[in-house]
Amino acid sequence: MTAAPPLELWGGVECTVVRIGDEFRNQLVETGHAARMSDLDAMAELGVKAVRYPIVWETVAPETPTELDFSWHDKRLERLRELGIRVIGGLVHHGSGPRYTSLLDPQFPHLLADYAARVARRYPWIDTWTPVNEPLTTARFSCLYGHWYPHTRDIESMFLALAHECHGTLLSMRAIRDIVPDAQLLVTEDLGKTFSTEKLAYQAAHENDRRWLSLDLLDGRLAPGHAFYNWLLKSGVTEAALQDLASGEGKPDIIGINHYLTSERFLDHRVERYPDVEPGSNGIDVYCDVEAVRMSHLKHEVGPAKRLREAWERYQIPLAYTEVHHGCSRDEQLRWLVEVWRACEKERKRGADIRAVTLWSMFGAVDWRSLLTRRENIYDPGVFDTRGGDPRPTLIAKAAAKLGRGEKLDHPVLDLPGWWRRPGRCYGRPSFEMLPRDCSKARPILITGATGTLGQAFAKICAHRGLPHVLTSRAELDICNEESIAAALERFKPWAVINAAGFVRTWEADAKFDECLAANATGPELLGRACKAAGIPLVTFSSDLVFDGKAGRPYVEPDRPAPACAYGKSKAEAEQRLLSLDADALIIRTSAFFGPWDRYNFLFNTVERLRRGEDVLASDKTVVSPTYVPELVQATLDLLLDQEKGIWHLTNQGAVSWHDLACEIADRAKLDSARIIAPEQEEEPCDTSLSSTRGLLLRPLDRALDDFVQQARSAITP
Repeated sequence: MTAAPPLELWGGVECTVVRIGDEFRNQLVETGHAARMSDLDAMAELGVKAVRYPIVWETVAPETPTELDFSWHDKRLERLRELGIRVIGGLVHHGSGPRYTSLLDPQFPHLLADYAARVARRYPWIDTWTPVNEPLTTARFSCLYGHWYPHTRDIESMFLALAHECHGTLLSMRAIRDIVPDAQLLVTEDLGKTFSTEKLAYQAAHENDRRWLSLDLLDGRLAPGHAFYNWLLKSGVTEAALQDLASGEGKPDIIGINHYLTSERFLDHRVERYPDVEPGSNGIDVYCDVEAVRMSHLKHEVGPAKRLREAWERYQIPLAYTEVHHGCSRDEQLRWLVEVWRACEKERKRGADIRAVTLWSMFGAVDWRSLLTRRENIYDPGVFDTRGGDPRPTLIAKAAAKLGRGEKLDHPVLDLPGWWRRPGRCYGRPSFEMLPRDCSKARPILITGATGTLGQAFAKICAHRGLPHVLTSRAELDICNEESIAAALERFKPWAVINAAGFVRTWEADAKFDECLAANATGPELLGRACKAAGIPLVTFSSDLVFDGKAGRPYVEPDRPAPACAYGKSKAEAEQRLLSLDADALIIRTSAFFGPWDRYNFLFNTVERLRRGEDVLASDKTVVSPTYVPELVQATLDLLLDQEKGIWHLTNQGAVSWHDLACEIADRAKLDSARIIAPEQEEEPCDTSLSSTRGLLLRPLDRALDDFVQQARSAITP
């Protein structure tokens, strides 16, 4: 018996072109992929065998069906061909088509088929096609929930749109096969299951039957007697279209499952249990629709393996996992990828024909947290992070490449399961602390600086992310003592070290320079030597004060340090020593901490003084880049996991004087900013604000301030 070929690694580019009102949003443009040919080579280097690639209707023929511009696609498709990456051509991706049609247009199927024929004639070497991505999901979001054009909110419109998409898929493949006789149809869909309380079992049953509808239509199963046959007719679907679909000519050659952690839902009529969830209604009952993975009693009923098995048993058609993505921290992204990969391998052993796992949003996505309905420019990285311009491989890229080569993948973050399988995830008993009680066998991160703001923040966020850690005091690890460092590394056996210790009293640095230099330069140097010898990555922190503030612009990583104060000199010395060691060290330059978990920062001090009716003295000549500590920690951990080295600037985007920063927080706290006073004496302007050539990873400052106020509301609002 011939063994099945190994599971393939595929890729996908977020390519949604969706109309909202009269405006089109194009993810190819918003993620920057439209302007980066280098993305294609990055995919090839990863070992991707095939890619779901867009030839999206709205971008090729936006004005009329007969005026087509393939110039962008020609270059990229030819390059993919040169690289040996098989192309799966996508024609409509969550869209409603160009302006001259829509999902509710009776001509939509015929217009789409005409476009498909033109594309196939242009690229007859493409042998696999997805005319419409996620037909049911697109119909729901556009015509049942009203998020996207044509913005209807009734189930009849949803059914009509779905029938048009499926009939358009059939007609498109018919037209493509006239040109490419052996062309295959890959149909993608989100097949997440719905669970419920007993009272809402009828609604869950409806949704669970409905989730198969696009595949049933294409597979020729929509004959009289099907649960949705008459409903489709009442929605305006023609008998001729249903008869054409019933022929089975649109049967998929491959079913692509797009499954996310949010795909499986739980419906609960006890809305009081979910104070932060807005209830919905089906016209009969009011209920909350929440993630099933957060319900502890469903832990054995959810997950990718269950959904793969259902799809295989129902259709006996080859499967591919066509979207794997989790918009979360890097460690959780890896845990999800590995869970999906293992689920596919498990179901293959049980007899399912599963061909591939597809890395989705390879170059990230923008504003998908709001389903593209708001322009917030929130970027979620994918396999690559493109915020620095060129695609930067993340931990996911490196891990996926190993999986694709059939190599064993071992990483410390895999010592614990993802958040969806850890305590603290469930509604009714949520917790920021999500580490299991027994982590004794998990490899830890060693964090120095137990009494400091940064060390405490790292411990808190590591616990939330399921990253076992040891937070050490000076008594447990004196960074200025080689023997103490060696003993701590031997005792705790960390896989990484984060140095959050140091001399932080900038105003005392001149008077105590020897102490400052020892803590800020000698300590990191000794840690760097020890970590390099042990093959352990090190993260340590530097400061904007390595610059004198005279450049008249924000400083970036390549700028030469020129400290003007003792504290800055100690940090610049630390950088120089670590870089000369060629240590595998990640050096984070940052500035002006503020955060919700400690009260010893400029913002809290400003609020407290204003509340007491005291004046606040704040310079309007000194400009900095304030940094929100939770975001700093999250981004640092991601960079550590990505195996980044050298100097990175991590501050919130934006520059502000201390005076204006005080006014910003006073306004948000509804306090009198008139008491914020700039010094009367003459000051030299000083701008030590930071930017980055490597990537702006933290949010704009105004959003961080809003989040700070929300998190620290009880402490800073009257």
